[in-house]
Amino acid sequence: MDERPRRSAWKDLVTESLLGGTVKRRYVYGKNAMVAQIWLTKGAEVAEHVHEAEQITQVFTGALRLIFRTTGETHDVRAGEVIVIPPNVPHAAVALEDTYESDTFSPRRDDWINGTDAYLRTPRR
Repeated sequence: MDERPRRSAWKDLVTESLLGGTVKRRYVYGKNAMVAQIWLTKGAEVAEHVHEAEQITQVFTGALRLIFRTTGETHDVRAGEVIVIPPNVPHAAVALEDTYESDTFSPRRDDWINGTDAYLRTPRR
């Protein structure tokens, strides 16, 4: 990866449509981190998944329900709130409203970059 600064305009980045169009995202990444803009339609469900990255989710509009089955916890994260998800903690999400949020990951999510994030590519039935 190039060791020089890179500047991008969010509007110029590719926006991916996932889970039958209920989730849209675009992201930038460096060697050690990734930042994503994500839009979810009300009712969108992101299946339980786990990754080695620490995740910081900021909700700007709407609300997300984050489900941590292994700990029995559920957190409703609303506009103006943020949640930190430690590495290797399985979690799922449901959009309680149409939601715009940002996820920051460290290390970066190589499964997103190389398209092996199957949990986001196959709509739930």
